[in-house]
Amino acid sequence: MGQQTLFETQDYQVSQTGLKVRDLPASERPVNRVRAVGPENLSTFELIAAVLGTPDALNQAQQVIGTFERLGNLVQAKEEEITTIDGLGPSSAARLQAALELSRRMMRESLEDKFVVRSPADVAQYLMAEMGNLEQEHFKVLMLDTRNRVLADKTLYIGSLNASHIRVCEVFRDAIRRNAAAIIVVHNHPSGDPTPSPEDVEATRQILAGGLLVDIDLLDHLIIGKNRFVSLRERGLGFEDSRR
Repeated sequence: MGQQTLFETQDYQVSQTGLKVRDLPASERPVNRVRAVGPENLSTFELIAAVLGTPDALNQAQQVIGTFERLGNLVQAKEEEITTIDGLGPSSAARLQAALELSRRMMRESLEDKFVVRSPADVAQYLMAEMGNLEQEHFKVLMLDTRNRVLADKTLYIGSLNASHIRVCEVFRDAIRRNAAAIIVVHNHPSGDPTPSPEDVEATRQILAGGLLVDIDLLDHLIIGKNRFVSLRERGLGFEDSRR
């Protein structure tokens, strides 16, 4: 077997064999593997089993992967979806959700420490994990200093949005308080298709006009979809009258 572990050679057989954590040698049990070789050296299957920590964690981890396929889907899963897995109750679902949320926050913190916006793709990287799988529309404002460093971001609206719902004074309120030089507005399309609607373009025009009045630049309006995004500035939508 060499350097392979039982997980690497047998995890696809778990559902057929009914293998339990207690059936593994102590050195191969998920939590002990984390301690021995570090979590970065474990497969996703092993990590999920370690987080669950149940006697039947091997079967359950395999079912989790088969059900949700991608961690992005699992991040957005509700408790009632996770508890469809045999033997997983609300406590196990909460442990999984907590572990994934900690990971997301760590990624966000590492970006915030040195995050400078140089392109629309930078903003998409910053927010894709958070917004790409949301089931409702979220409208967020990023506030930037004169060097395009992110000072803060704020979710301003949740729900179906159009230009008539967005109050321009609210978009700029926190930016004015923080003495921001510019903002970028971002919202998601729950359908996964980031194609701008006429309402998205009109909202951009209104926000751009408001920024001219308070001397805060609207650098861009991004729409986040499922692993895709659109920059309205790059497409020239809503920015026809921009002074930039």
